[in-house]
Amino acid sequence: MIYLTLFFEFFKIGLFAIGGGLVTVPFLFDLAESYNWFTAKELADMIAVSESTPGPLGVNMATFAGFHAAGIGGGIVATLGLVLPSVVIIIMVAKLLAQYQCNVRVQRILDGIRPAVIALILFAGLQIGKLALIDVLHVVVFAAFFA
Repeated sequence: MIYLTLFFEFFKIGLFAIGGGLVTVPFLFDLAESYNWFTAKELADMIAVSESTPGPLGVNMATFAGFHAAGIGGGIVATLGLVLPSVVIIIMVAKLLAQYQCNVRVQRILDGIRPAVIALILFAGLQIGKLALIDVLHVVVFAAFFA
């Protein structure tokens, strides 16, 4: 049952995480609250590990979260759930792109999606900041690297 739940939850994340790996972070915070697969603190560790390993951030986090929840099988199922919507959508878009690439409505839809992606990335940054900037030393190091 946990495999089906993992697949479904990560399928939903993959379906709505338009804009890259950091967009998956708010969805993962929701998973941390909804299920006992991992805590918000463990999520911060997952993000750090996912950023430092090769590969797409979202895929790395799905694999790590799935593994944390249900072992190797969970990692595989969560990763497949995250990637499947993108594969299906890319195949569909590729077939329709030549037909609609100059369509004004399509361009407006894409222009409308951009602010939502920016908001999700900013939300992810704020959530990570809350977890990572826990004392003065961490804030000073962050400020130095940010500058």
